[in-house]
Amino acid sequence: MSNRLSGTGSPYLRAHADNPVDWFPWGEEAFAEARRRDVPVLLSIGYSTCHWCHVMARESFQDPATAEDLNRGFVAIKVDREEHPDVDAAYMAAASAFTRDLGWPLTVFATPDGRTFHAGTYFPPVARGSIPAFRTVLSAVCEAWTARRDGVEAQAGAVAEALASLSQGDAEALPDEAALTAAAEEIARREDRRHGGFGTAPKFPVATTLRFLQAVGRADVVDRALDAMAASELRDEDGGFFRYATQPDWSVPHYERMLTDNAQLLEVALDAGRDNVVRGIAHVLLTVLQRPDGGFGAAQDSESVIDGQRSEGGYYRRPVGDRSGLEPPAVDGKVITGWNGLAIAALARAGEALDEPGWIAAAARAAEVVLAVNRDAEGRLVRTSLDGVPSTAVATDADLGLLAQGLFALALATGDARWATRGLEVLAADPVTDPVLAAHAIPGGADGGDGDLPSGGSARAAAHLTAWRLGAGEEHRERAAALVSTGVGQALRHAFGYGALLRAAVGLARPPRQIVAVTSEPRGPLAAAARAADADLVAVLGPDQVRAFAAAGFTLFDERDGVDGVVHDCRGFVCRLPVSDPALVPVRR
Repeated sequence: MSNRLSGTGSPYLRAHADNPVDWFPWGEEAFAEARRRDVPVLLSIGYSTCHWCHVMARESFQDPATAEDLNRGFVAIKVDREEHPDVDAAYMAAASAFTRDLGWPLTVFATPDGRTFHAGTYFPPVARGSIPAFRTVLSAVCEAWTARRDGVEAQAGAVAEALASLSQGDAEALPDEAALTAAAEEIARREDRRHGGFGTAPKFPVATTLRFLQAVGRADVVDRALDAMAASELRDEDGGFFRYATQPDWSVPHYERMLTDNAQLLEVALDAGRDNVVRGIAHVLLTVLQRPDGGFGAAQDSESVIDGQRSEGGYYRRPVGDRSGLEPPAVDGKVITGWNGLAIAALARAGEALDEPGWIAAAARAAEVVLAVNRDAEGRLVRTSLDGVPSTAVATDADLGLLAQGLFALALATGDARWATRGLEVLAADPVTDPVLAAHAIPGGADGGDGDLPSGGSARAAAHLTAWRLGAGEEHRERAAALVSTGVGQALRHAFGYGALLRAAVGLARPPRQIVAVTSEPRGPLAAAARAADADLVAVLGPDQVRAFAAAGFTLFDERDGVDGVVHDCRGFVCRLPVSDPALVPVRR
């Protein structure tokens, strides 16, 4: 049996390399083998810090009898959803035809051309209530494939046809501020006023929704949620946040710590003025998730080994002072392009706001790594790298948008216009469709809501808005508007799940306020007054830096370098007379 997983760029796949299952990684080779053998494909999709993925691996994929069933009747493909989010989205959409209980591990049965005909999530080794045993499922699928092939093919065709017919709908008119305020009020009505946050359980931080509420004036809801989370078991003693809580009061967390959650919550805390929370999250990003080469790993596992036994959360339940003798949970070291963009933006903004140059330097190191390493032979950005080796997985729309946004934030934090120029270059790149999905005409999942992070359209819209505010051209506003208008109808009807898109819509609904402080004293009182102002973009730059931004084509900075020690307060690109007295810089719009 071949060991095809040990050399991959995914710690999740590598963890399955010694299974008795004859795994293939995602790629055309697996489907060609299924066609040659005339057997169905089993796709097992998960990620390295997924608790139930670990459980199913121990119970089933490490079991010789189960592996024998799999190897005899299927071609088995193991997919890291973080490395191939487009593949995960495509098969998650198909799986929705068979189960409402979507999640990971995702277990999909497909024809040799990749069309789904049955799906589920976690299957136990023995039946539990209404959930059948995994080997029973394997046997039933094999029986259907051999005895009722026509029905299986018809089922697969019907699912593919239904998915192909789905679209995001026609563009709709952009909402005004009243419509966006109404959407925020709809979300606010769902608040758990007793425990903070939304819903009962499981309970997620939903940072994308919190950031929309901050943008539209419902910071009170955000403050209650953030304070409740920060004081609860969802936050580890060392300052990081776990993935979600299983109880309404934010207790009994699921202990994995994601880069996406912590980077976004850092920005939520920064805008809420919770500096202690910001510092705690930054500590975890820099001491736990940042890799030796400078990139940020994807997540820290929920499980560790304590006294020779696997323990779910046992490490984190120990006081910080009692952890020194324990091996910490593993970090998935994949450097994901877009997720690093989130961390770069968060640390750059926070480092500039709280006078932490080390944070800005760490963000710059990550940016250099992603831009240099996460590229294919043709120089195009790819989705991930591991230990300095780029993956073959293509970069997504979200990767490009989030990285560009991170580079813009880094430019403003460092005063180096070259980062903004590189952000424009990233934003100009066209995303590439996964070649296997394209070759098999497998319908992709819709670029729908903003769940644990912004969707591709939302991420690119936000980056185009920042480019426009920097003065990179009116075409960036037009591109942002086109992206938002495509999904805004659905977003207004289901506001809670579209926070990032609605936040971009807020930026389109009102004239931007841009502040350019030209000063050789970046930590002086004039700079502090500029940073304290309620604005969409604040740039605190020296005269030479202003000239560099202008020379790079960012027209917001044209002719702003004449006097050192003034603030330009611009509303919709129309600037008031510059002021030199910090007291004359309005805090409010």
